[in-house]
Amino acid sequence: MSRTEVNGTTAALAQLHREGDALVVALGGVWSLEKSVPRFPDLVARSTAASEAIRSVSFDAAELGEWDSSLLIFLMQVQSFCEEHSLELGPSSLPEQVPRLLALAHAVPERSQAKEPDRSSLVARIGEAALGIWSDVRSAIRFTGEIAIALAGLPTRRVHMRWREFWVVIQTNSSGALPIVTLIALLVGVIIAFLGVVVLKRFGAGYYVSYLVGFGMLREMAALMTGIIIAGRTGAAFAAELGSMKITEEIDAYVTFGVSPIEHLVLPRFLGLFAMMPLLTIYADVVGITGGMLVSATLLDLSFKQFMSGLLSAVTLSDAVFGVFKGTIYGLLIAVAGCMKGLQGGSDASAVGRAATSAVVLGITLIILANAVVDWLAALLDI
Repeated sequence: MSRTEVNGTTAALAQLHREGDALVVALGGVWSLEKSVPRFPDLVARSTAASEAIRSVSFDAAELGEWDSSLLIFLMQVQSFCEEHSLELGPSSLPEQVPRLLALAHAVPERSQAKEPDRSSLVARIGEAALGIWSDVRSAIRFTGEIAIALAGLPTRRVHMRWREFWVVIQTNSSGALPIVTLIALLVGVIIAFLGVVVLKRFGAGYYVSYLVGFGMLREMAALMTGIIIAGRTGAAFAAELGSMKITEEIDAYVTFGVSPIEHLVLPRFLGLFAMMPLLTIYADVVGITGGMLVSATLLDLSFKQFMSGLLSAVTLSDAVFGVFKGTIYGLLIAVAGCMKGLQGGSDASAVGRAATSAVVLGITLIILANAVVDWLAALLDI
């Protein structure tokens, strides 16, 4: 017998005795997880009734009081004992809810922890990464080809583009993007001018700060910073919009009705950025040079006329055109990255966030890579 006394009251009671060839488990008292309760294996080990030959196990719950899941744990121990020794569970006076709870407990199997897969070798992981990169490259080439085919059909009116969506992209990336482009371009121009003042003033060549600001903004920084801003702003927006449409199955609805998502959704966004990135780059050029001019006038006592005279004597129109060309390339890459990641997104709740993040990362990576390639080609061609 096992009995636990708590504050003068019987907390749990379990007693074993024999009735013929059956082992009877008498239950009584209050069973609670907060109190100590008997364990059936311990009762069997101490009882002489259980050591003799028995064929079945039954229960006597006439004195059973309140109970919770601790009683079910005890009864499952009894069931395990019966299964191990091929015994039957005979008739009992258990509450009618108990058999149903026990059946429910056995209906849900225990979750077995999956073994961790064997860690692949370094060569295998490199191969898997290479195959994944090759698959992404093929997808990007295929997606770019689909856009090119749609563009080729636009002049012949075989492709019907949503011009309303095109003008929405134009508006979003014109007046909507001007504040952040203005702030970043102005700060970049100021930083370049500060750098030039600090370095060139040591050699008595502060006048040439205008050269540094002109070359830096027109050929590199205006297009580069504008591209990074648009990648984080517009590229992520493209991916989120198309990713949301895929989750709500709007993309599948377009395909079902015979409408090409490339023509209907991607082409307006692609052409919208193609039209706006050169203009934003020119605007960033003007704002950045203005910021450099203000710094030069403040720290070097250069007049605006002297600054512009020095800038125009070193910087040519080809430098400005080269920067605008780079900005146009960046716009096309941002549009491709944003739309592609949006259409390739998953169908779960977190797919939109992953698509937007991937679009920004891919867009900025392509911008830096394209900048390096274009500068290398310009050096080879002496542009």
